[in-house]
Amino acid sequence: MPDYPEIPRHIAVIMDGNGRWAKQRGLPRREGHRAGAESVREVTEACVELGVDYLTLYAFSSENWNRPSDEVEALMSLLDRFLSEKQKELREQNIRLIAIGQIERLPEKTRKLLQTIIVETADHSAMTLVLALSYGAREEIVAATRSIASKVAEGSLKAEAIDCATFANHLQTRDIPDPDLLIRSSGEMRVSNFLLWQISYAEIVIVKKFWPEFRKGDLLEAVEEYQHRHRRFGAL
Repeated sequence: MPDYPEIPRHIAVIMDGNGRWAKQRGLPRREGHRAGAESVREVTEACVELGVDYLTLYAFSSENWNRPSDEVEALMSLLDRFLSEKQKELREQNIRLIAIGQIERLPEKTRKLLQTIIVETADHSAMTLVLALSYGAREEIVAATRSIASKVAEGSLKAEAIDCATFANHLQTRDIPDPDLLIRSSGEMRVSNFLLWQISYAEIVIVKKFWPEFRKGDLLEAVEEYQHRHRRFGAL
């Protein structure tokens, strides 16, 4: 493995631009999502090579359910295909798979396949691949708040004992370190309801390429830019 200094332990990616990539080529939006799968493969393999511990991919947001039904169906079909094809690769590459989001909203077939792979890869140690599926950070924060409020109401938690650590422990990412580096493709300058609590101190790199065009070299350039940043974590 190449010797790269200061490799981010956790990289999170907003995979944006599939639809616009397809539109530029006169293709249906689903073809953009299909083409983006190759970028996922390259980025995942590159992160393992670099020694990244966690890679989180924003695969399907809670807002994506509002898209036209035929596009949502195509996305779910592509997700099933991705999981089926990835199952063997994850075993061979010793990658653990976990998922965050409102997983219960996914089709039953997809949920079962996802859970099967999560169980199969639970002991894998090369890297953890986190899929954010039907995920929205505001929804996650609201759910955590409700959970904490319920514990206060029943008396198992005192209101004055609530701190940042308490709140973080009620998020779906409680067992995952916060991202060190957030990458967004397509050049858009927004975080789109993704890991709002967790990216408080993440370094952000915006890549102008659409996601289907994103390759290993783009990841390495983003990591190199991260390595030249001085992380302050709120200090001067």
